Amino acid sequence: MKSIHFVGIGGIGLSALARYLKKQGFRVSGSDIKETKITQRLISENIIVSIPHAAQNIKEQDLVIYSAAVKDDNVELVEARKRGIMTLSRKDSLPLILKDKRVFSVGGAHGKSTTSAILASMVDGSVIIGAESKQFDSNMYYRESNNIIFEADESDSSFINSNPYIAIVTNAEPEHMEYYKYDYEKFYDAYKTFLHSATIRVINAEDDFLSTLSELDAIRLYPSRDITDLKTVIKNGEPFTSFILKDLGHFEVWGIGEHIAIDASLAILASINEIDLETSREKIKNYRGIKKRFDILSKSEGYALVDDYGHHPTEIRATIGSAQKYAALLGINKITAIWQPHKYSRTIDNLQGFVECFKGVDELIILPVWSAGEAVREIDFANEFKRYNPKFLNSVTRVGDFLNLDDHSILDSGLVIGFGAGDITYQLRGA
Repeated sequence: MKSIHFVGIGGIGLSALARYLKKQGFRVSGSDIKETKITQRLISENIIVSIPHAAQNIKEQDLVIYSAAVKDDNVELVEARKRGIMTLSRKDSLPLILKDKRVFSVGGAHGKSTTSAILASMVDGSVIIGAESKQFDSNMYYRESNNIIFEADESDSSFINSNPYIAIVTNAEPEHMEYYKYDYEKFYDAYKTFLHSATIRVINAEDDFLSTLSELDAIRLYPSRDITDLKTVIKNGEPFTSFILKDLGHFEVWGIGEHIAIDASLAILASINEIDLETSREKIKNYRGIKKRFDILSKSEGYALVDDYGHHPTEIRATIGSAQKYAALLGINKITAIWQPHKYSRTIDNLQGFVECFKGVDELIILPVWSAGEAVREIDFANEFKRYNPKFLNSVTRVGDFLNLDDHSILDSGLVIGFGAGDITYQLRGA
């Protein structure tokens, strides 16, 4: 098998696999519905990308891999199957791609990208994650190594196929329940299968579900007792979290908030199965965050603009706590949150959580729902969020360091933080 085509190559997950296989010597091509920053960069890396999907993109490839968003009637899948070319979903391609590798597989509803990227700063190996590490400036970094640090996705239970040598689980909060048909037993069984398939397991033992796995042979982190002396320090305007982990001593990692210390601690506990403690302590300093996770876009006196991928109440609540600490350290006394809800299903399933998670912000701006292909559903945002007296806008526009709002005002003071997994990141970045 020498030639592989990716349908939906512009996605953050599929693009990482395409880059990895390209580095392994495969001929890689792909397609997507529109041109994006990711597809442009793939082309610059000598990967053939066609826009849009078309039957003629299927030629003599040996394998076609498609994203979860691609349906069976996609013209390229239809053509590939007509020609007798093997087609695999991203989920089903993982055993083929990850076989015979020592996979450090990181799963969980929240924090898995950050934990993966922190682990990748310490353990030598290839890196395949669902975000762009600032250390590697990519969602994929290739090394001639049998190790792979892999962000494992629970949204379609594909983490089960990730062939974990070490399985790390940050938490198992119910998410993507539409995939599991709202069957909680099926959801939690997927986590059990993932963990039991690994040789070594590292878990956040204070998670509601993971705490029940008393028979599981695992390295357990109890954050409330194992992480102490937690402090935030600012160095050259950048936030760092300092903490002591169990009896392993002091560590310092880029980022802010208790959740960063938890993610880093899980990564450290996994890393010391591979490298010595002092090497972990030193190499973790190479981590410099990941794009769209408390990503500081601009900063000036009395003002900071932050982009965050948070699109679930738990993530947003934790990040607002970090924003409050960061604002206080910068001497800023106002926080404005700009929220682009992601998916109607997620918003409705977690509506009360979203209402509660914005506590602590001084101003809330709500953008239209990013549907991600879902049918429009009615949500009374004005009534549900009335306690915040929210402002409803269609979009924001980056001008210099600041934001222009479509009500003709400008945001140029306080800490401004955007939340969402849709196109809000491009609005905030002016790209």
